[in-house]
Amino acid sequence: MIKALNQEVDHLARLAVREFTEKVTFAQADEILHMLRTVNAADWMALPPWARNLAYRLACLQRAGDVDLLREAAIDLYSFGPDWDQYAQELDEQADSIEAAGRQEKG
Repeated sequence: MIKALNQEVDHLARLAVREFTEKVTFAQADEILHMLRTVNAADWMALPPWARNLAYRLACLQRAGDVDLLREAAIDLYSFGPDWDQYAQELDEQADSIEAAGRQEKG
């Protein structure tokens, strides 16, 4: 009975992962960010790191020049330990570069 229950849970988990991946892949950046911010406010650990990383990556691809979004994604990556720090730092540096380029254009 326990084995059957575990198999059902595994099956449901795979379906949920598949559905999440499909929905986030085709969502607009605003929808992705709304989902992330809503879920994070309710239960910061509700989404596993891979799901958060995917969602932020897709949102950042859609809004490559959005320095606030790049920094938000970096902060989220820093939250998951040193394995992700290099990627978070790259996002911060990308945001800094965009800001510097904007200042040069104005100045």
